[in-house]
Amino acid sequence: MIADWTDEAVSGFETRIVRTRHRLHERPMFADEGLARILELYPREALGAFTMGEDLEDWGSWVRGNVQGLSGDQLLRAVHEGRLWLNLRHANAHLPEFGDLCAEIAEEKQQRLATRILNRDLGLLISSPGARVFFHLDVPLSSLWQVRGEKRIWFYPRREPYVSDAWIERCVLRTAEGQAPFRAEWDADATTFAMLPGDMTTWPQNMPHRVDNGPMLNVSLSMEFMTPRALRRARVLHANGVLRRSLGWTPKVQEAPGPRLAAKLAFHAAHRLLNKGSRAPILPERFRITAEGKRVAA
Repeated sequence: MIADWTDEAVSGFETRIVRTRHRLHERPMFADEGLARILELYPREALGAFTMGEDLEDWGSWVRGNVQGLSGDQLLRAVHEGRLWLNLRHANAHLPEFGDLCAEIAEEKQQRLATRILNRDLGLLISSPGARVFFHLDVPLSSLWQVRGEKRIWFYPRREPYVSDAWIERCVLRTAEGQAPFRAEWDADATTFAMLPGDMTTWPQNMPHRVDNGPMLNVSLSMEFMTPRALRRARVLHANGVLRRSLGWTPKVQEAPGPRLAAKLAFHAAHRLLNKGSRAPILPERFRITAEGKRVAA
């Protein structure tokens, strides 16, 4: 599936921004007919539909919508014509062909990278011309596979002033939906490049980034996953977030084995056991798409 597993790509996994080429864009399932069929089959209650403004510093303009009742054809037409970003999370759990595709990707990564690929979430992103995703970070590791269209991605250093440990902890604790404060002048410090069909990139865990679409429909796969190392980091950040919020501590992230790491992993396990339960989406529904493709207030 990956056309060029170079030594640099393998050695840089989890520690650097890695860019490779893939062959997924050659598969017919991502043509309009295939996308409409996928959208028809994917459960509406699981589908994330968003629109956004132009100001990169205004995270409040990124809002969630309701697409209940739309057919696959109607929804795809709305994406072609509107300013929408559709996120079909966990497509591997809802659609058998994506389950097979996720297993294929994970198996290749495991063989090439000599690690386990855990907590797999293969999502399909279908987005409008000119749509964008604002400055944010992901809790797991991620890889982005460009299938159709062109987008540009910016990566920012994983340190202050771009992002703080406290903000990463908020994302891990799900009191922020990945979003973080942004300043336009930070672009001068970003690593940026275009993503064309057949491009894949992956980056260090929790690294802030943002995305702008070109003037055409975009289709990408986003695979979020954990390795044992990434899962350990997420659990430490969870423990740190609880300690900061509850006791006012300013804890550090432990990477190396030792008593502090073991204590935080045990604390995380106990806290999760005592605080089970699902969480409502952070962003409420602010609009809905009509059968005619119009966006109206929810």
